[in-house]
Amino acid sequence: MKTMQVTQQSELPDVVVKESESGVVWITINRSHKHNALARPVLAAIATAVTAAGAQPDVRCVIVTGAGDRYFAAGGDLKDLANVRDEAATVSMMEEAAAGLDSIRFCPVPVLAYLNGDAIGGGAELALACDMRMQGAKARIGFIQAKLGITSAWGGGPDLFRLLGPAHAMRMMSRCELVGAEQAVQIGLADVVVSDGPQGNDIAAFIKPLLACPPQVLRGIKAQGIASRQGLSWQAHRLIEQKHLIQTWLHDDHWAASEKLLSKGS
Repeated sequence: MKTMQVTQQSELPDVVVKESESGVVWITINRSHKHNALARPVLAAIATAVTAAGAQPDVRCVIVTGAGDRYFAAGGDLKDLANVRDEAATVSMMEEAAAGLDSIRFCPVPVLAYLNGDAIGGGAELALACDMRMQGAKARIGFIQAKLGITSAWGGGPDLFRLLGPAHAMRMMSRCELVGAEQAVQIGLADVVVSDGPQGNDIAAFIKPLLACPPQVLRGIKAQGIASRQGLSWQAHRLIEQKHLIQTWLHDDHWAASEKLLSKGS
């Protein structure tokens, strides 16, 4: 397993990247002493790591998590945001931070969030930018921006409303609800409850089918996910589906799998 550290104006690496031989890239926000707060340089470092992972043809998926067991990410770094006090600065902040999350939304391979702890505010937006969420048994997720007198900022609002529907998303936002793992799975906010940590059986079992899936197939599936997130028309989405079907159909992996099935039936 190869490890890379990305430091942003800190004595400690703000982001740690580990690449496994199985094609999984782990990206860890390494700021537990600051509740893994998302300063803009940290989001930029995450974007750099995600972009680099997506450019590697053998990578099957990326997992984003936080250091420690209290917080996945506790929202924006208030110190970093303290001087954002006029409209131009607010727009610049939104665009800069959203670009970090867009690197996840539009990464060509699936990106999963492992919520090792609470994902709140901007941390919840980061979690929803990912394609799937594996939520620790004690972790909570909450769009609690209203407690600071603001709304969502980095694209998390559209993600939440798209995922849960308008009624549930509005309730969750306006009441600043903190949703536990079991409820999150029930309402479709999370995909699996993780009770045994990042190296346990729960995550291994959840990602096992992805590791068995050819990388080019996962990229084709993610391309359709991006089309859906962007709200493309049926026909535009269909064209993306057709493009990737041609690529995967003609790939040696498809014919090897077909031959294997045919040999079983003979």
